[in-house]
Amino acid sequence: MTDPISDMFNRIRNAQAVSHQTADVPFSNLKFEIAKILEKEGFIAKAEKKGKKNKKVIEVILRYNKGDGFSRANPAIETINRVSRPGQRIYIHYKDTKRIRDGFGIAIISTSKGLMTNKEARKQKTGGEVICEVW
Repeated sequence: MTDPISDMFNRIRNAQAVSHQTADVPFSNLKFEIAKILEKEGFIAKAEKKGKKNKKVIEVILRYNKGDGFSRANPAIETINRVSRPGQRIYIHYKDTKRIRDGFGIAIISTSKGLMTNKEARKQKTGGEVICEVW
């Protein structure tokens, strides 16, 4: 697998497409931090570590918005796009951070101060690599 972060996003997308309550993702510190940001921003219900040693996974408990009564519930994550890829890294200056979907979405940025949203990066005046955009 060349891009484990894209694999994480695909697992979440696929689980939401069939209305699963959870999605299991192989553990890494970077993926766990991304999941914690998604939890803090309200896109997923919870992210927790499970297992020991080589069998560690991140159990992502998905969040759904109530449907209109005629259809099933809508996933809280409408779209999750990988921006910076292993073959093409995208870096951004803090002044160039833009609002995602008029403030309804977020961008996750990897900075020298750790992972943070585009809003936090602008407040702390730090730029970095744009990992993904979520809305």
